Amino acid sequence: MIMKNTWKFLVLAAALVAVVAIGIFGGRWYGDNRKPNFSKNYELFVYPGMETSYILKSIPEDVVLRRRSLERVMRDLSSDQIKPGHYVIEKGKPSIYVPRMLRAGWQTPVKLVLSGTMRLKGAIARKISNQMMMDSATVASALDDKELLGNYGFGPQDVFSLFMPDTYEVYWTDGMKEILDKQKAAYDAFWTADNLKKAADQGLTQKEVSVVASIVKAESNHEPEYPSIAGVYLNRLHQGIRLQADPTVAYCFGYKLNRVLFKHLEYDSPYNTYRNDGLPPGPICVPDKASLEAVLNPDRHGYLFFCASPEMDGTHRFARTLSEHNRNAREFQRALDARRFN
Repeated sequence: MIMKNTWKFLVLAAALVAVVAIGIFGGRWYGDNRKPNFSKNYELFVYPGMETSYILKSIPEDVVLRRRSLERVMRDLSSDQIKPGHYVIEKGKPSIYVPRMLRAGWQTPVKLVLSGTMRLKGAIARKISNQMMMDSATVASALDDKELLGNYGFGPQDVFSLFMPDTYEVYWTDGMKEILDKQKAAYDAFWTADNLKKAADQGLTQKEVSVVASIVKAESNHEPEYPSIAGVYLNRLHQGIRLQADPTVAYCFGYKLNRVLFKHLEYDSPYNTYRNDGLPPGPICVPDKASLEAVLNPDRHGYLFFCASPEMDGTHRFARTLSEHNRNAREFQRALDARRFN
């Protein structure tokens, strides 16, 4: 009888252990695979070759509700299974979502912002690389790649024309081909039949519009004056007068000049519009939509000159004659001298 009772006890104990084990493992499975484990969204940037341990450490404590659960599901994830990218760990997701996301490459797009003054390829390369997984050397190389740019109808000399400043949705791991694809799509979208007609009415090709617009953009940050500045350069161009645009000279010196002096006007370069007739061979910076629109819709006036206003407020004074322009220039110089010596 004692043996029989002992046997029953052992069976019940074994059953109890089994129930407890099932409960523990079942609870863990549920906690790892179904139960929410993240208190808020978290952006995760994963580089090639990044170790699982580093990824775990990079996720802050206040994001994870149960650290042990996340560690368990990440235990069997090796670095060669992890796909680089920009990921968002979403609030309310279970632990298992993270390794599945990293294995499958479920990236979340990022915003690539191309804005501001973009007048040197190196600066453009840094702007892009700061927002993407690419390094600046890779971007800079693409901007001088004749074969790559040729696929879009451009080259290293006129690549600025291809860029259309805006905000683009891309994947963080995208390369220059994907970025240039988006630029070309935006470029083609801008050149509607109406805009093509406006360019033709000015006697300009699409690329020539970009060249003039780049000079307008380089001249001023005051957008309301863009149509007036564009009108001046178009008037000079149509009348066969050299553009004599200071920014084209500054471009020759890599925009390193504090001021354009008379000695700089003699610099021998096809981009120096003081020495050469017509337009330079390519844009001197990336024109934005405002400057492109200004060239296509210029102010109709008789101005042939302009110079910075003595008010030093970023605006300009326009003139029809050289004598009027010289008077404006002297007033600006006096204001500049007064500011310098006061």
